[in-house]
Amino acid sequence: MSVAVPAIKLKRRRSWDGVLRWLRGDWRAAFALAYLAGLAMLAILAPVLAPYSPTDQNYDVMLLGPTAEHLLGTDDLGRDILSRLIYGAPVSLYASVMAVFIGLVLGLPIGLCAGYFGGKVDLVISRIIDTLLSFPGIVLAVGVTGALGIGMINSMIAVGIVFSPEIARLIRSQTLVVKNELFVDAARGFGASTTRIMIRHILPNAVQPVIVQVTLLLAVALLVEASLSFLGLGAQPPSPSWGAMLARAYGNMETAPEQMYPPGVAILVTALAFNALGASLRTALDPKLRHRD
Repeated sequence: MSVAVPAIKLKRRRSWDGVLRWLRGDWRAAFALAYLAGLAMLAILAPVLAPYSPTDQNYDVMLLGPTAEHLLGTDDLGRDILSRLIYGAPVSLYASVMAVFIGLVLGLPIGLCAGYFGGKVDLVISRIIDTLLSFPGIVLAVGVTGALGIGMINSMIAVGIVFSPEIARLIRSQTLVVKNELFVDAARGFGASTTRIMIRHILPNAVQPVIVQVTLLLAVALLVEASLSFLGLGAQPPSPSWGAMLARAYGNMETAPEQMYPPGVAILVTALAFNALGASLRTALDPKLRHRD
């Protein structure tokens, strides 16, 4: 007869109690959350807020500077830059989230198995992880994108593959610590299966650093997506991706250099917001860092 095993968590490893309180007291995190929430609302309400369609071309107003009708001007095809910037928010955010999600789907189970089983399993997985981490991320992403084909979805799959070794290594190191705790031994004593121990007992107590890493990887994914789109490997025309907008503006830098500022600033501020949120979460989840401040 099987015995139901309750999910046991270490109290000393639970540092979520003061996280929200810490975030409320950190102005950087508050600003980052407010900005990202506003950006998400902008992405949802893009059809309502954008004054023009992002793909409508008007050859009578090409390379126009800021005016009352076009607040940020127009590009070399007469498309409203503000409208393309607004419609580009969901494209860039979706690409970042998809890349990190793919990295989690690939990296979490691999790192969890490596840390829990150890031995030859850990050795083989660790060597593969080290090999992948030895390649520069953007070079590996370009190579995988070239193998899969040009396009935003394929490029984000490539970025997710690039992220997965880093996530796997992080969850592996946490699993090596948590699997030796008493509550894991107690679960084994009650007859819990290996899968249940890994999912119900080890993963919840090892996932906190991964959550912090996810916020930082979202910023990296945004920059990599912009880089791939700039190189023509990511979002394809007429998609209003911020990276694609930046590439388009770069071609007209001599005649209309001001066109590079809207997408460039949007990418920069969004990446900084993700980084600020990740840094604040790291401090909130680490008692040593929290007391230091």
